[in-house]
Amino acid sequence: MTTAEMIRLQETHLAPYLQLATLLIGKTRSGGGNMFRHQIDTMSILIDYGYIDSVLLKASVVHDIIEDIPDFNHNLLLSIDYESHAVYDLVREVTRIPEETKPAFLTRVLDAGSHNAKILKVADRISNMISLGFVNNMEFVSRYTDETERYIFPIAEIVDKSMLKELKSLVESRRKYFFEFAKTKHEELYTDSTDFL
Repeated sequence: MTTAEMIRLQETHLAPYLQLATLLIGKTRSGGGNMFRHQIDTMSILIDYGYIDSVLLKASVVHDIIEDIPDFNHNLLLSIDYESHAVYDLVREVTRIPEETKPAFLTRVLDAGSHNAKILKVADRISNMISLGFVNNMEFVSRYTDETERYIFPIAEIVDKSMLKELKSLVESRRKYFFEFAKTKHEELYTDSTDFL
């Protein structure tokens, strides 16, 4: 990060958005931690890849708040600062609407999402894929890696090939873990069955 980028980041004033994001602290994740930490992880991934756009970073720390807080008062987000409306619009872009299927949602982001929406969605998925290493529901792991390859890879291909490279590595490692786990479970079942012979 250059000094100019540091100064630009310093002037972003993320604190009010971080305060709002603390509403997500009580929302636990199956891989451990909570949804507040996931917002921070997503923001750190964006910074790691050199994204310091203020609207993008502000949206990243509250990107799940509309979807995960029942009856969320949208005015809390819209009234923070002069960029609030742009942040709100970006958050809405990466939020599933009621009755929208996951494939329809991800296809919408791919086909009609803004550049920032696509970048945010890819960073969000990188964070989720890292957390997936702590999930032992193999059916979910299989479904999630397939979904990532089918819908998120094409989004990453458009906006950031370096992020795509990391996603591909994460999918590969999670599938490797999946197959090793399945093999171990099969061997355990076989061993247990021979005990009765």
